[in-house]
Amino acid sequence: MTAPRRTAALALAVAVGLLPAAPARADSIRVQEWALDALHTEDAWRTTKGAGITVAVLDTGVDDSHPDLRGQVLPGKDLIGFGAGPGDRAWARHGTAMAGIIAGRGHGDGAADGVLGVAPEAKVLPVRVILEDGDPARSRARGARGSALADGIRWAADHGADVINLSLGDDSDTARPQPREDAAVQYALAKGAVVVASAGNGGEHGDHVSYPAAYPGVIAATAVDRYGNRAPFSTRRWYATVAAPGVDVVIADPDRRYYEGWGTSAAAAFVSGAVALVRAAHPGLSPAQIRDLLRTSARDAPPGGRNDALGAGLVDPAAAISLGAGLSPTPGPRVEPAPRYFGRGPVAAARRPVGVMAWGAGVLGAGFLGVAGTLWRRRRS
Repeated sequence: MTAPRRTAALALAVAVGLLPAAPARADSIRVQEWALDALHTEDAWRTTKGAGITVAVLDTGVDDSHPDLRGQVLPGKDLIGFGAGPGDRAWARHGTAMAGIIAGRGHGDGAADGVLGVAPEAKVLPVRVILEDGDPARSRARGARGSALADGIRWAADHGADVINLSLGDDSDTARPQPREDAAVQYALAKGAVVVASAGNGGEHGDHVSYPAAYPGVIAATAVDRYGNRAPFSTRRWYATVAAPGVDVVIADPDRRYYEGWGTSAAAAFVSGAVALVRAAHPGLSPAQIRDLLRTSARDAPPGGRNDALGAGLVDPAAAISLGAGLSPTPGPRVEPAPRYFGRGPVAAARRPVGVMAWGAGVLGAGFLGVAGTLWRRRRS
C-alpha cells in the first residue's frame, strides 16, 4: 500500500498503490520475511501458532481464495455495500495484505511458498468498512465519515472476534474523536476482544493524532525498520503502546504477486498476530492484561521505559507468552482513563457531521502500507 493521503477522513494505514510487475519467485518470499525473525516467532510457535483464535480484520475486504489464506477466512460482513467487488483490481488489496501478515499459511509443497503470518493457525474474520484508495466509488462518499467502522467493531465483537485489527485511521488535520467509534471500542473491550490499531503515518506531516488509535484501551502500533529504528513516517503520540515492523515488509496481493510495503498498517497487523499468539496461550486474560503484557515484555525499550515514538519497545510475543504464565485472569476489562481532551481541547473536540467514506480516505492515510515495489524488482536490483 501507499503513503498516506489526506483527501478525506478514514484512510488505510497502508495505502494501496502496487506497481505492475511479473510474479516474484515464491521460494524467495519466505527468506525476505525479516519481520518474523525480528518478532522471535519461532520461539512463540513452540507454544502455539494461534489455533482457536479469531482475528477480525476491519478493512477493505479479504480475498479468501488467495493461496496463502485458503481455509483461513471465515464468512464476514460487508458494511459498505458498494464499490469494487471480487475480481476487480481495486478490491481487498489492503485487507488481504493485512490478513496475510496476521494469519498467512503459505502454500505449495509443505506450505513452503508464499507469506507466512505471525499466527498461521488463527482464523480471519473479514469486515469491510472502507474502500480501497484506488476505488472509483470513493468519490461518491468523499468528505463524510459514517458509521461503518463503529458498526464493524460491534459486529466483530458480537461474532466471536478475540482480536480486532484496525489497520486504518483518521490522522488528517481535522481528525476528531467520534463518540460512536469510541463507544464501539469500549463495547468490544467489555466483551473481551483485544483492539489493535495503527498509530498513523503522519510522522513527517505534523504527527496528528490518529483515531481509532487514540481511543482508550486500544493497543496502538508504531512502525520500525529491520534495524529497530523508528520509521520516519510513524506518528509519535502519547497513545503509542508498542512498535512492530513496518518498513519493507512482505505482503500478499489478490493478483497473486508479492510486494514490499511500508506503514503503521503493517505494524498493527504484526501486533494483532502477536496478540493472537498470546491469546491462544492464555485465553483467560483480559484485554487490559494482554496490553500490559505486551508493554512489559517488549524488547529494546527506549530510555525511561517508553516514548511516543516506540511506545514500550518492539513487541515480543514469545516473551509475552512466557511472562503471562504467571498471571491470573482478572474479571472484566480495565480501560485506562482517557486524557481530558483529545487534540487541542474543547474546540478541537467539537463534533462534526459525518458520513461514510471520507473516513475511508483519512484512515487509509493514517496507517497505510506504502508499496515500494514488487519483490522481484528488489531482488533484481
